[in-house]
Amino acid sequence: MSHPQVLFARRRPGQTVSLETYLQEGGYQALGGAVGKQAPAALRKLVLDSGLRGRGGAGFPTGQKWSFFPADAPGPKYLVCNCDEMEPGTYKDRELLVADPHALVEGMALAAYALGVTHGYVFVRYDYEDVFRALERAVAEAHGAGFLGERILGTDFGFELHVHGSAGRYILGEETSLLNGLEGVRPNPRLRPPFPAQRGLFGRPTTVQNVETLCNVPHIALHGAEWFKGLALTPGEAGTKLFGLSGHLNRTECFELPMGVPLREVVEVHGGGVRQGRRFKACLPGGASTPYLTAAHLDVPMDFGNLDRAGSRLGTAGVTVFDERTCMVAATLNLLTFFARESCGWCTPCRDGLPYVCYLLERFERGQAGREELALLKAQPAFINQSFCALAQGAMGPLEGLLRHFEQELLDHVTRGGCPFGGA
Repeated sequence: MSHPQVLFARRRPGQTVSLETYLQEGGYQALGGAVGKQAPAALRKLVLDSGLRGRGGAGFPTGQKWSFFPADAPGPKYLVCNCDEMEPGTYKDRELLVADPHALVEGMALAAYALGVTHGYVFVRYDYEDVFRALERAVAEAHGAGFLGERILGTDFGFELHVHGSAGRYILGEETSLLNGLEGVRPNPRLRPPFPAQRGLFGRPTTVQNVETLCNVPHIALHGAEWFKGLALTPGEAGTKLFGLSGHLNRTECFELPMGVPLREVVEVHGGGVRQGRRFKACLPGGASTPYLTAAHLDVPMDFGNLDRAGSRLGTAGVTVFDERTCMVAATLNLLTFFARESCGWCTPCRDGLPYVCYLLERFERGQAGREELALLKAQPAFINQSFCALAQGAMGPLEGLLRHFEQELLDHVTRGGCPFGGA
């Protein structure tokens, strides 16, 4: 089943779009039509009217986020693009940037114009070397062609864009930890308020956006808010979404699909169905920090509202599928081990709570747990969700899904004295 391609319209296997190709296929037309011709406030309103929501996981309305930014205030202001992307099962931003890096350059230039920003940074995951190279080349090409730098397209607007390679760790995906990392200090999350829009990078107003979010801005600027809303299959939603498929599927690739596409289509059509003819058991619908969905949810539309109502989240739309032979206790332990390792150690609920959840799940896998451990496991989300930032709260997603949908598997580990699926 084919769907309109917007973000992936210029994507070709094994190729990175050059500036020449980008221009030939309509690139930088949105920037040319906005800078010096459209008021920055009008562009901000257009993004607000489009219904674009953040594609990095939280789904906060982008135009509303921009409305908090002091665009007309004097002095330095910053735009930061988050390309840390270290959550298991999430790789959409890499696919987008390796294919079409100029889309991000143009999106950031437009956002900077709308927000009165003169300097921007792309914060790239440490092992995304191909992304780093593609972006540096695109920035150099755009600068040489007059789309970056001083007096862009002969106007008074100037914008400098820098590519910054991260030193690693998942915590840097949290926006205030990312800002600390850019400043060269320990990347702990910051206390809010003040929010980055008031005091962010180097103590100045800053907005942090995801790669996919910013890459939508040129298309909205070029085609309008109603066009963007019309791309979605669900009323009240807007745009397309990049879905990164992984796990027990015949086809594990990244696809651009309309917001609201049913989970069944994602799995059976684009993912080619569960591998080796096995049955679908569960999936993480939006990356490793989202609660599981089961076969009962296969007809749920994949969008922000419907997934919230289904007890999960769209998140990054990293869809990881598990087949019928999967031990969901072991799968959850694997995910929680990652989150526990990636804790920055700043707060007690995350630093001590996540390892304790791992300890309890290990006891189930080894046949050492009883109903007392089950009660302790059920009590953990209420404590851990009080963490300083969202890392530990996200880690509770798989655990909450396990307790909601697969409590019987936990009880089977108790009654059988170990993993009934042949685990540890």
